[in-house]
Amino acid sequence: MLSYAVIFLVIAVIAAVLGFSGIAGAASNIAWILFLVFLVLAAISFFRGRKV
Repeated sequence: MLSYAVIFLVIAVIAAVLGFSGIAGAASNIAWILFLVFLVLAAISFFRGRKV
């Protein structure tokens, strides 16, 4: 999940440098959403993995 976020972030940066602002905005939004999903899944995994 995190690797997809990094890939979309790189796509956003390349599109921004080339002047494609619409594609850059969309790719950065997708990267942000994927990063948030990664954080939520990582937190769930962390708390479910702890057995007391």
